[in-house]
Amino acid sequence: MSDIITLKALCEELKIDPREAREKLRAAVGDAKANPELAKARKPRTPWQWVKGSAAEKAARQVIGNS
Repeated sequence: MSDIITLKALCEELKIDPREAREKLRAAVGDAKANPELAKARKPRTPWQWVKGSAAEKAARQVIGNS
């Protein structure tokens, strides 16, 4: 099984509140043209998680890291 990184782990690493991170991710997924990798990786009613090193994880880091 491939390595998975969860939103919780990502927030702990970046020292960000998970609630704020989810808000940012929801907004980013809503704009599929600007964030196609995040939109493809998101499945409704499932935890926020990505395969380590994937384009979706990199996009999530970028979205969460921006204030």
